[in-house]
Amino acid sequence: MAGRAADTASIFSQSSSRPTTFQSRAGLQTYTLDTFSSKDFIVKDFVETLSESAVPIRRSTQTGATQPASHAFDPKPLIRTFEHALSRLKVLSEELETRENELGGSVRRAEAQHNANIRSREQELERAVEAFHKLERTLDGDADIGGNAAMQIGERLEELDRQRQRAQDAKFILQCWLEVSERGDLSALDDVRRMGGGEGKVRCAHIARQLLKISQRLDLVANGTPKTNGVHFANGVNGDTDGTDSPSGSLRNRTRDGQQPRELIEKFLEMLEKDLLRSFDDFYRRQNFEGMRECALALRDFGDGSSVISLFVNQHQFFIDRAQLVTEDLVTDTDTLDRLADPDTDPPGVEPSLQSLIDEVKIVCQEESFIIKRAFPYYEEVLARFVQRVFQQSIQQRLEMVLNKADSISSLAFLRSLQASRSYIASLVEDLKAHGLTEHPDPASSATAAVLDQQLDELFIPYFTGSSYIEREKQNLSELFEGLLFKYTIYHSRRRKMQPSTYLGQLAARGNEYLSNAREAYLQRLNTAELPASQKAMLLRIAGLGDKEHPTSSDQPKQLDVTDEDGQLSLPFTKRMLKWLAEGVGRGLELAGGGNETPREIRELLHLLISHVGEIYLETALDAITETATTVESSRSTEPDLSFIADLRPTISVLHLMLTTIQLLLLPLASGNLTIRRDLDKQTNNFVEHMEGKIDLILQKVIDSALAWTSRLLSQQKKTDFRPRDDTNLQLDHLQTPTCQAISAFLSRLHSRAAAALSGRVLESFCLELAVGLRGLLLVHFKAYPVSLTGALVVSKDITKYIEMLRSWELPSSFDPSLEVLTEVANLFVISPEALRDRLRNFGVGLQGVDKGDLRPYVLRREDSGTVGVQAALNAM
Repeated sequence: MAGRAADTASIFSQSSSRPTTFQSRAGLQTYTLDTFSSKDFIVKDFVETLSESAVPIRRSTQTGATQPASHAFDPKPLIRTFEHALSRLKVLSEELETRENELGGSVRRAEAQHNANIRSREQELERAVEAFHKLERTLDGDADIGGNAAMQIGERLEELDRQRQRAQDAKFILQCWLEVSERGDLSALDDVRRMGGGEGKVRCAHIARQLLKISQRLDLVANGTPKTNGVHFANGVNGDTDGTDSPSGSLRNRTRDGQQPRELIEKFLEMLEKDLLRSFDDFYRRQNFEGMRECALALRDFGDGSSVISLFVNQHQFFIDRAQLVTEDLVTDTDTLDRLADPDTDPPGVEPSLQSLIDEVKIVCQEESFIIKRAFPYYEEVLARFVQRVFQQSIQQRLEMVLNKADSISSLAFLRSLQASRSYIASLVEDLKAHGLTEHPDPASSATAAVLDQQLDELFIPYFTGSSYIEREKQNLSELFEGLLFKYTIYHSRRRKMQPSTYLGQLAARGNEYLSNAREAYLQRLNTAELPASQKAMLLRIAGLGDKEHPTSSDQPKQLDVTDEDGQLSLPFTKRMLKWLAEGVGRGLELAGGGNETPREIRELLHLLISHVGEIYLETALDAITETATTVESSRSTEPDLSFIADLRPTISVLHLMLTTIQLLLLPLASGNLTIRRDLDKQTNNFVEHMEGKIDLILQKVIDSALAWTSRLLSQQKKTDFRPRDDTNLQLDHLQTPTCQAISAFLSRLHSRAAAALSGRVLESFCLELAVGLRGLLLVHFKAYPVSLTGALVVSKDITKYIEMLRSWELPSSFDPSLEVLTEVANLFVISPEALRDRLRNFGVGLQGVDKGDLRPYVLRREDSGTVGVQAALNAM
């Protein structure tokens, strides 16, 4: 490449004829490898530099001389420059290739050396692994040189070390015993306590306990029968207890200060225990958990650590602060107390001070469990004692104060407070289990969970012993029901003139003194019940007596005024009673936790519901309606006032609400006991059948009264209604007789009232019974009146009116043939004698249970019954 460039340069030189001045060769740059290895090297810039250095230098001309207009391009400077650069690049390229070859050789030698080193290390590793396997096989017994000798040697060495340690401990114990028995001191043991630190105190406590056991055993042997092979360590001679040759005599002799060795050891142990307790307390105040742990471990030998546990628990700031607050009265505003005792408002929840205590207990237990875990080796026992102290002292005292305060307000307040308190404390227990305490962040251990559950149960055992709880619930509901139904029972007792089956009569039957004045009787019952004043005021308010009628009033008896409205069933009253019952059931289910006693408690509540809402409330109303229906039924001279049928509407609604409550709320909770469930089903069915029987009786009396009055109206039908004179001007739009109009108006009013009071199958059955009765009366009625040709239109119109009225009722489709019978009867009076024969022949097609012979009386009532055509039709039947 350099040769071609030189040839090209010579050609350019020969063809150039214009002389040009160039840079001298001395001005050319010198290049090295560093020039091209620089990061800033750019080929374009390098070429431009070469070109710039070869540009001709401009020379200035003399003054007045002019420079030629143009110069011919001279490439020689560029050629020379590039020739120099190319030659230098060639040299550098050769140097670079030489250096590259040298470096490549060095790399190959280094790689060869590296590979050799790797192979050498692999061989050494293989030899080490082989040696390890050989040693392992030797230890495992693969080689016949001892098998498990190494393991046996290690175990033997450990056993020898333990024996040596036991021998040293035994030697030290004997030295201590000789000191305490001969010199009356334990200086060596005390030195261990003072100089050994935490481990020394633990060892000191252990040795002291051993010395005490030795002393106790020797005293037992000395006080008992001497043994022939016994050793008393007195003068070193078996059985010699003289003690004259020994400085200290026998072991039963006193030491120099007059004290028994046992007494000295016990005092030392007492002093050591106090010292350890002081150290533990000091470590506790400084939050030195390691020191606390050492002391706790040493104190484990002293009553299983009960002293250090008591110290830790008793000196806790939580119990010190709470001990000062336990005597404080509960601070509760009047509004909260009123809501707590009012059955128609939602419970206010847990008492504030108890809630504050429980929240604090939650935080304290979580914080202290961290300290207990680090300070005690036997932390579960300490945690159990701490939790027991929290529940049995702080929570129990505050809980008793809360429940006593609630009990002084009312029975309902007590039950609500009991429920809210147990629910909140139970949530505390669950939170502590989930937190884990000493096992945090894992859940609490089974032992800790059992302790928490036990403490929760023990808090509330006094309130659920036997049947105490359900009796409180029954008493509360009974008081509320009796208060709400007070005016209701008074109204009906006056109406029935205090018959024994009434509510107050039942009270008298139970042994209570019967008073003539109902108000005074109720007030006296409240006074004799020893109820709190606030509960008496609440019951009076529910009873509608107001605040003016104080239970302790000594005024003269006043007759209580009640209205007809007080004697009517009230759905809001029923819903209130069922709501109170539902609250009691929910409360019992939450407190009892769905245990074995739940079915029995449900049985008691069902009896209470049927007794008060069923018998006293619902059955009394049905009896009152029955009496009214009987009175109306016996009165036949005037139109019966059947408006009392509207009173059945609330009775059916009350029965439906009761049955729904029993089926959805009570019976499912008794499923755990099959015997009780069957008994409750039987009792419920008997009650429902009894109530339905009373309702059916009332409806039957209504039907009987309606049919009796309908029969009376039919009997007032005039003979001329169906035999009008020929000159009578009949209006086809108003052909019904007055009797038909009166019956239709009466029965339509009855149907409207029944439809408003009844529904469903009950209304359908009622309408069907009434329709069947009316149909029977009409069929008999039209047999008794002669019908003329003109009167046949009147009969047809009457029957059509009756049919239209019946079709507007809620009758089943099976009654349609009966209506068709009435239509056919009407046709018997209208059609001509010629068509009568065919009508009678085809009568009964599609009508079941209809005999043609029953039609003869109707045909005979036709005015033309004696004609040949009618007689021929009758003979053809």
